[in-house]
Amino acid sequence: MLKATLRSFLAHKGRLALSALAVLLSVAFVVGSLIFSDTVGRTFDRLFASTAADVTVTPRESFDETIPSGHTPTLPAALAGRLARVDGVAAARAEVDVDGITVVDADRERVSPTSGAPTLAAVWNPTDRSPVELTSGHAPRADGQVMLDADTADRTDVRVGDRLTVIGPRGSFPVRVVGIATFTTTNPGAALVFLDTATAQKRLLGDPDAATAVSVDAADGVPDPELKRRVAQALGADAGAYELRTADEQAKSDVERLGTFLDVIKYVMLGFAGVAVLVGVFLIVNTFSMLIAQRTRELGLLRALGADRRQVRRSVLAEALLLGLFGSTAGLAAGIGLAIGLIELMGLLGMRIRTGEMVIGWGTPVAAYVVGLGVTFVAAYLPARRAAGVSPMAALADAEIADVGRPLRLRAVAGSVVGAAGAAALVGAAVSSETSTAASLLGLGILLTLVAAVVAGPLLVRPVIRVLGGAFPALFGPVGRMSQRNALRNPRRTGATAAALMIGLALVGGMSVASASMTQSFDQQIDKTLGADFVVQDGNFVPFPREITDRIRDTEGVGLVVRSQVTTIALRLPDGDRVRTTAAGYEPELDEVAHLTYARGDTAAALADGHLGMDREFAEEHGVRVGSTVPVEFQGGRQARLTVGALTDQESTEGFGTQGGVFFGLATLEKYAPGGQDAAVYVNGAPGTDADALRAALEKALEPYPQVQVRDVADYKELVHDQIAVLLYLVYALLGLAIVIAVLGVVNTLALSVVERTREIGLLRAIGLARRQLRRMIRLESVVIAVFGAVLGLALGLVWGVCAQQVLALQGMTALAIPWGTIVAVVIGSAVVGVVAALLPALRASRMNVLDAIAHE
Repeated sequence: MLKATLRSFLAHKGRLALSALAVLLSVAFVVGSLIFSDTVGRTFDRLFASTAADVTVTPRESFDETIPSGHTPTLPAALAGRLARVDGVAAARAEVDVDGITVVDADRERVSPTSGAPTLAAVWNPTDRSPVELTSGHAPRADGQVMLDADTADRTDVRVGDRLTVIGPRGSFPVRVVGIATFTTTNPGAALVFLDTATAQKRLLGDPDAATAVSVDAADGVPDPELKRRVAQALGADAGAYELRTADEQAKSDVERLGTFLDVIKYVMLGFAGVAVLVGVFLIVNTFSMLIAQRTRELGLLRALGADRRQVRRSVLAEALLLGLFGSTAGLAAGIGLAIGLIELMGLLGMRIRTGEMVIGWGTPVAAYVVGLGVTFVAAYLPARRAAGVSPMAALADAEIADVGRPLRLRAVAGSVVGAAGAAALVGAAVSSETSTAASLLGLGILLTLVAAVVAGPLLVRPVIRVLGGAFPALFGPVGRMSQRNALRNPRRTGATAAALMIGLALVGGMSVASASMTQSFDQQIDKTLGADFVVQDGNFVPFPREITDRIRDTEGVGLVVRSQVTTIALRLPDGDRVRTTAAGYEPELDEVAHLTYARGDTAAALADGHLGMDREFAEEHGVRVGSTVPVEFQGGRQARLTVGALTDQESTEGFGTQGGVFFGLATLEKYAPGGQDAAVYVNGAPGTDADALRAALEKALEPYPQVQVRDVADYKELVHDQIAVLLYLVYALLGLAIVIAVLGVVNTLALSVVERTREIGLLRAIGLARRQLRRMIRLESVVIAVFGAVLGLALGLVWGVCAQQVLALQGMTALAIPWGTIVAVVIGSAVVGVVAALLPALRASRMNVLDAIAHE
């Protein structure tokens, strides 16, 4: 049996090749994502571990910023001298590290990265742990001198002696490049600007006695935990104001901050792997089902010669495992190549990781073979059981077990039960009033209806394909009639072939409806709430210095200017909850640039000194009313008790803003969280000023500050559309992968179908069917199968999308939009996919020798 199994596998290796390709794609994405995330993680682990001081002292913050406010926590620089005298301390240095910096050259072009990576300004305090070393020029020694990292200098063609402008939290100042520092480790993509200590304190912090951290080096023989204990003891009663971390703890903290970015990439890659696995299963099931159907006589002969059911089943599963072994090995190699490609891509985006440092842990090949062998084993199990049921008498007859005559009653019952449960979950999601409950029901409904569609798909083959192919006989004559009947011949096979395409198109249909609804809802909300002529914001939504706001005020044609800032706060609510959220501060003229709808109170009450406003639904949920006093904790540790002056009713606080929709007067924010920068400036033109002329004047005035942009309502809508498009591009990429594998499935099905119908094709050719007609027949069969999958997938996706929009409506996104253009394009594209998938099988069928085909066994 082993020898027969191996010979059978080698005899059908061509027919199994496309299934192996599906396994390869599944494994490659798993391996690529694991290697890439492990490599980047290990690289940054080494970077942070090698550069962290033995003990780092920073100001204690009650919570991390969720949205940058421009506020820089500081501590006394004199603390370094105090800690330097602690027993066991070899050295202590005051550090100044500030992000959100912008650097421009003499042509007002950005030297800072534009890809979202930060620009960091820091004090030049070289140690044996520094990630960079001086390689050209000299270190900064006085005000107006800076040193730049070599990667940024090379990218922007900056040389020693060039003049630049640094735009920091306290404003801009001119500098001259006096040195270049080269990374000795991985460059995380950031641009580094180094200054001397006095300049950094004066220009970046606005306080010659402040620092952002103190780095403490241990004397020989003093372990880090012991040094941390001594430093804490030396701080005494002041220790509670500071955060103390050892080198390991600091490195771990830095890695955790980076973890979100790495997790996004990893989970996106694993998402591709999941789609490849799911769609690949259908391809492999179909392939083995057809191979077993074609080998009915062969399997019957084995049974007649003495092979029992278990031996036949093991033989088929052994073929599947050989396929999985080959696909996993090839997928492991392809995954390594994919990881190298991702590393090179990140290099283009500024994160230079050496491919020679690529990490392939023991878990990666294990995962590759578990996925590859698991997929093929699971997919081949049912066909293997079916093979074991072949009767020895099948060897004596021209029999096959292609499931043509088996009733579909069991599928009908199972599909109906699962479909009814899925439909009930979707209805529950649509009518639920709780977002979390609705989202859970939506996910359950999508899963169950997808399973139901796969199970019951063959039941829909005959009615749907009779409609889709109804015009074929009239348009293409007997060839069209035969193509339609070929697709109807085996509903199980047609349903399984179309299922792979159905999954991808259901996903894209649902996401297209949801994204179109989100886009239209955002458009309506922007039209409803934004009343300013223009809004000036940083392109990456980073706060900017007051200097820019002053430049806006001085621009000719500007009438009203309203500043806004953001900050992270924590609310102590009457029901006992502590809610951390992002709040905004506005100047009193807010009503002139925005249209807010209030359930209680007004803008003046919300922005009054010692007051705040919040969303009505959030307030009702936590037992807050107008007049309630709410304890608020600000960044920097200051606390206040603010009175609720107004409740908004925007239909959208959760969807379009932040949790709670909390806002207050800018004077209140600056009182309790001073040092913040402006997040946005709303501008109205003076009476009689032309909007286009005002825009041109603003853009000209802000030329020295390329990080900020002038936007009107249309620009805001375009910005939102672009952000939603990023999600759509990901979905379309997943769709592309699903389509690739679905095409492989259609090609495999048609190719095996051609082999299965060799004698039939020979007879058709013998009675006068031309080669061109034969190719057309197979193409039409492929097209109707592909369009059937598209119609089923889009119908499912539309239902998902409408239910998803009802869930989004709980967050204020009340508009429902169905992108009919996308849907029509997908159906047409599916027909094209069918034509492409049929090219090779049709060509092969048309080249058959007629007499050999008629004599085929």
